[in-house]
Amino acid sequence: MDTLQPLVQLKDHNIALLFSNYLQSLGIQAQLKSSQEDGHVILCPEDKIAQAKVEFDAFILKPYDDKYQQAAWDRGETVTLNSGDFSLLSSFKDSFIAHAGIVTLLVFALCWLVFIFSELGWAQQIFYALQFYPQLSIDALLADPVRLIGPAFFHFSWLHIVFNTMWWWQLGGSIEKILGKSTLINLLLLSAIVSNVGQYLVSGSNFGGLSGVVYALVGFVWWFGYLAPDRGLFLAKPLVGFLLFWLVLGFADLLPVNVANTAHLLGLLSGCFLAVFTVKVIGVNSKNNIKKDSK
Repeated sequence: MDTLQPLVQLKDHNIALLFSNYLQSLGIQAQLKSSQEDGHVILCPEDKIAQAKVEFDAFILKPYDDKYQQAAWDRGETVTLNSGDFSLLSSFKDSFIAHAGIVTLLVFALCWLVFIFSELGWAQQIFYALQFYPQLSIDALLADPVRLIGPAFFHFSWLHIVFNTMWWWQLGGSIEKILGKSTLINLLLLSAIVSNVGQYLVSGSNFGGLSGVVYALVGFVWWFGYLAPDRGLFLAKPLVGFLLFWLVLGFADLLPVNVANTAHLLGLLSGCFLAVFTVKVIGVNSKNNIKKDSK
């Protein structure tokens, strides 16, 4: 029997039951587990997690769709959703939190707090506190180590932060859920340091944003999915192609905004390297390693 893993946690029993029935109608083994502490948790086989997540993303947008009720009828159950049971806001919140672990959410929140306070008038002070070293040296590193990764958390516009943090949530959340906190932390630190140092050497210290880390997540998920496809961590080829094309446009200077191209490229390469290292050297595609790190 396949090992069942938590997919999503919901507050309302009817909603959880409706989606559980639908998964089973698709041939995905699903189990509904309820408790006072955890609410209603839907479990499914580890190798079906990725498919089930895609189905849940569609479900929360149209929970009243006939196909979900039909699945319940086919299983001999009737599930009635009241308007008070389900709202787009509450479903989005449940999905948002369920997809991401504590590291993903903390970094997401930190970026937005920095941005909001910057918008409220403290941009100069905050940027100076997080800015990369004006002169990189051993003494500077020892005196203020935060500046080594600090620029990653400062964003210059709404488009900048929305793009970066949503990719961070999507890819970082998947990595943390499947491979554990330590893998995501290592990826964050390695890619932030490598991309920040590289961008400093090319253009100086006036840069910021999580995009170098985001490209590292892209590279990591891309190569990890290629090397260990059974783990359920993957990125669709059209998305990989789009992000690589965006990278090329940046180097060709065809974008209407200033882009930290070096940070993007070095982030991508560091993510690819860490994926190969994780699979080939650490051997993290062992199920025992995954479970141990995910506790």
